[in-house]
Amino acid sequence: MLFVMTSLIFLHLLLGLRAIDSTADTWRRCTDLLPLDLLSFVLERDPSKLMTGVQVKQAGGVRGVHFSSPNPSMSFPSSQLLVDCDLFPKEFSIVVTLKVPSIAPKRNEYIFSLKEPKQVEKRGVGEEEEEHDKGYILERNKERTVGEVQRHGEREKKRRVKSNTEHGRVILGLRFSKKRLHFLFRGHGGVVEHWVFQGAGLADNQWHTLVLGVDSHHVRLTVDCNTPLEIVPSRPFPSDLNIQGSKFHIGSRGRWKGLYSGLLRQLVLVPGLDATHHICPSSDPQLAVLSVPPLLSDLHAMGREAHDHVTSHETEERVSVGLERSCSVLVQGQMWFNPLRKCLYLCDGAVWIPVLEDQKRLDYVLEHQVLTTSSETHDIEVFEVAGMGLMAAMAHRSASGSAVYLWSHTGFQLYQNISTYGALAWRHFSIGKKIFLVVSNSADGPDKRKVSETDISVIYKWSKRRKQFVRFQTLQTHCARDWEAFSIDQQTYLAVANHRQGDNNHTIDSVIYKWNGLTKSFEVHQMLPTSGAYDWEFFTVGPYHFLVVANAFDGVTTSVDSVIYIWVRGSFQVFQTIKTFCATDWEMFQIGSRIFLVVANGHRLHGKGPSQYAINSTIYELDLTGQLFVRFQDIVTYSAVDWEFFSLGEEYFLVVANSFNGDSYSLNSILYRWQGYEGFVPVHWLPTIGCSDWEFFSSKGESYLIYSSGKAPLSKVFRLKTH
Repeated sequence: MLFVMTSLIFLHLLLGLRAIDSTADTWRRCTDLLPLDLLSFVLERDPSKLMTGVQVKQAGGVRGVHFSSPNPSMSFPSSQLLVDCDLFPKEFSIVVTLKVPSIAPKRNEYIFSLKEPKQVEKRGVGEEEEEHDKGYILERNKERTVGEVQRHGEREKKRRVKSNTEHGRVILGLRFSKKRLHFLFRGHGGVVEHWVFQGAGLADNQWHTLVLGVDSHHVRLTVDCNTPLEIVPSRPFPSDLNIQGSKFHIGSRGRWKGLYSGLLRQLVLVPGLDATHHICPSSDPQLAVLSVPPLLSDLHAMGREAHDHVTSHETEERVSVGLERSCSVLVQGQMWFNPLRKCLYLCDGAVWIPVLEDQKRLDYVLEHQVLTTSSETHDIEVFEVAGMGLMAAMAHRSASGSAVYLWSHTGFQLYQNISTYGALAWRHFSIGKKIFLVVSNSADGPDKRKVSETDISVIYKWSKRRKQFVRFQTLQTHCARDWEAFSIDQQTYLAVANHRQGDNNHTIDSVIYKWNGLTKSFEVHQMLPTSGAYDWEFFTVGPYHFLVVANAFDGVTTSVDSVIYIWVRGSFQVFQTIKTFCATDWEMFQIGSRIFLVVANGHRLHGKGPSQYAINSTIYELDLTGQLFVRFQDIVTYSAVDWEFFSLGEEYFLVVANSFNGDSYSLNSILYRWQGYEGFVPVHWLPTIGCSDWEFFSSKGESYLIYSSGKAPLSKVFRLKTH
């Protein structure tokens, strides 16, 4: 199914490929984000209880939240969700599911608002928010059409006195009166723009799902998947709406006046696109779902009730089915079946307790072997050779050479020494039945005293007769940091990450080599410009092939773009660029049908300024609709140099190689477990010394992790105990 879906979505990409830069304007405007579930964000802070002033009520068998008073817990800084963003997205949509009482109050009520910091408690002539509370615009526009409201708004703006000294005003908000839905925002020159949809018919004591879509030319309101109401504004939504220091307020604007009196079930901000096509058509359009908080997700628990009432666990369905579910006192005693893990859980009021499961689950991590090596190790490559078993090639720093180890029941044992010079990485690959190893050398010989203009990397071939790796081919490289081997259309390729040429030249070409079956050798196929390249990662999505490079340094700063390439008609072309900070590794992984990329960011450095080693590394997810990778989760790391993804049964894990925190190389590397809605959460802290690489492997039904140290002559093997 995934293959068919990606084929359809990417079809026109191949017809008109273009470079997509997600690090310039899109980065600042937050358009590279997934849908942001504002309601879940506040309700799931403490799933064990509801905050004061918030109740869960049920109407027609459907649950929503009711606000009896404004609560600080229903407000939060916008920077907590719109990370590293100065400007609000210029194109977006808002999805809301709500129920408005038939007797709606005359005053305006806010579904949500985004307000600037309130620093001065004074009101000026130009304060639009207070004017709206008094019906300043509403009364004047009572009987006007949308177009008349817009024209009148233009005349009103000319009369207003602008004040740049007032604070605490609404930057953006969605509210309703009895007959109208209002969308307001801070427009050009600081004047509040006001778009009004009449005849929405929301105050009828029924559930409704609204999608408000805003782009550069139109504003559309779709109610219950019906024909949209449309406004063509005289001026587009601003592309420079500053949200620095602002706060979201859910169900209010932070005050009693304007508090929402109905039920709210869904509130999602979708940057960059119109979400209408994601939820419409729907078999139940009044309750169409994009993202509903788990606390409210059980529909039709006791049938459609005629009146509101507060829910309790006695009235809920006893077993729910799904991939994600929150456990709290509100659902204590309920059972949950996860079809992916094939496990049945019971909620004890705080956590889900497994009742019945048949999959492996990680219990804890045991130290299995401490392997003394000849020197520090930059990289480990674990692979299997038929007739021999499991092997590990270790890239040792010293000029005395690197080593290949063979696995036994007690651990890895030295098998073969190979002459290398400042080895940085190994890569295993095969062509037909032939097995190869390629090493990245960063020096040109044992007597090397300074960085050479050209380093020699070597491909080794496994000799069945000698049962050893023998020298096969040499390739000119430049302080090569990584090799990646892959096949496309039954052709074998090697990509080398050339880090620098000489002492200072980091902006050089990295090379894609192709296997020539006639000459029995690798030949240059394509040159790609890189900046201090550190790593290549190849992956395939359906029929499409991608190659992503980790760019680390351009000679001045570590804040450089890493590049994702796509294979088009025999060569790689730019697909997307992503801003990274001394990127040292990319790891692709898949969970179900979802495709992810995680980058290891090493540190921030610009010019001769200080380095920052505690920095976010980021997980990106492939947005099939938007045809690019968007930010999914940030994880704080400490000069990270590697990620490793693996699974045990139906559980998924990431482990990061933390190498340096600015003071010490002895620090924890962390193992994270996939928790669905929560993303990856830390579950094990593993003490490491200058960790340079992690590798996962299995042997005779047991699972292991091995790490190498770039600062001490040792490696460690951990056994993953499961139950």
